[in-house]
Amino acid sequence: MSDTTACPSHEAADPNQAPATEPANEVADPAAAAARESAELKDKLLRALAEMENLRRRTEREVADARMYGIASFARDVLGIADNMHRALEAARQELRGNADPGVKTLLEGLQLIERELLKTLQKNGVRKFYPQAEKFDPNLHQAMYEVADASVPAGNVVQVIQPGYMIGERMLRPALVAVAKGEPKGPAGDENPPPEAA
Repeated sequence: MSDTTACPSHEAADPNQAPATEPANEVADPAAAAARESAELKDKLLRALAEMENLRRRTEREVADARMYGIASFARDVLGIADNMHRALEAARQELRGNADPGVKTLLEGLQLIERELLKTLQKNGVRKFYPQAEKFDPNLHQAMYEVADASVPAGNVVQVIQPGYMIGERMLRPALVAVAKGEPKGPAGDENPPPEAA
């Protein structure tokens, strides 16, 4: 009977001894857990700071774009007015060039001044005019209306500007309408002069 009581007391002692080693592990684990938690928090903080910096830069870029390109629709509408004023001045200059009285000349000068002021105001707001006469045709900047056979101009160059183009910042507001020089017509293959034969 004493044996049976001894065994249970011995068995009860063993489970108590196993937890006796756990406090040592628990002391080591909290330090490692704290280090892990600190590393995780530092990583989260760095990620949050990077995201905030990216957001700040993106917001600055969007605000600058809104300032620059927010007037694009309005500027496009104003270009029609500028074009019509220019056409009217060109027609008046041709008709009244030599025989205009002083009043009409003063009126024309006033209209020219208004046109210059309008273009200056557009330029101040980031809209600039370009006139690609004799430049190489660029489909990103020019819209070809027709081709012209002109041997004095290299093929693919702008021969005539029908309507000037406009840029707003680095973007196209309106392409220039142009006429492009067409290359020399190529004859049939048999008509080409063969290279001279070696003697």
